[in-house]
Amino acid sequence: MPLLRRMERAGDFLANHPDYDAVFAHAIGHFADTVRGWAAYALRIKWENNKDLENSLRAIRPLADDSHFGVREWAWLALRPAILQDTPRAFALLIPWTRDPSENIRRFAVEILRPRGVWCAHSPELKADPSSGLSLIEPLRADPSLYVRKSVGNWLNDASKTHPEWVDSLCARWEAESPAPETRHIARRARRSLRKT
Repeated sequence: MPLLRRMERAGDFLANHPDYDAVFAHAIGHFADTVRGWAAYALRIKWENNKDLENSLRAIRPLADDSHFGVREWAWLALRPAILQDTPRAFALLIPWTRDPSENIRRFAVEILRPRGVWCAHSPELKADPSSGLSLIEPLRADPSLYVRKSVGNWLNDASKTHPEWVDSLCARWEAESPAPETRHIARRARRSLRKT
């Protein structure tokens, strides 16, 4: 069975456990990163049942800020279907995360709303109009964290596949308004697909 399907099945088991609150609390604090990943998928199942995006994001926040890279990846992958159901609401809820002191939280906000993403469904809205995501990535155009800058660059590289002129123009504006090495790094990463054409 593929790994993603195993994670979903484990999450389903946790989400439907008769003592869910206690089991989830144990899983989210478990020493094993795989078990914490199951907790992310349990939250996805819970969202599918109640469609409460705000509470789902609040609950997944510790996993989005987990010390283990794999858990942080499971966190955004698990909740991305919820995000794609209501992208405008997701932006409203996640824009404050771009000001968080934790680089993990800032990166989660960008990664979960990528136009194309990796190992996940694409966002039809953001592929059609990436400018609707500008309020999310603009505050991070000179982020001090390489982890965050790579994510912003990847977000823009995704957008460049359907809107190359928009990405090139945005990068030029950012470089003019914020001539910092951090901004130049993002612009280089954002334009990498453009250089191949």
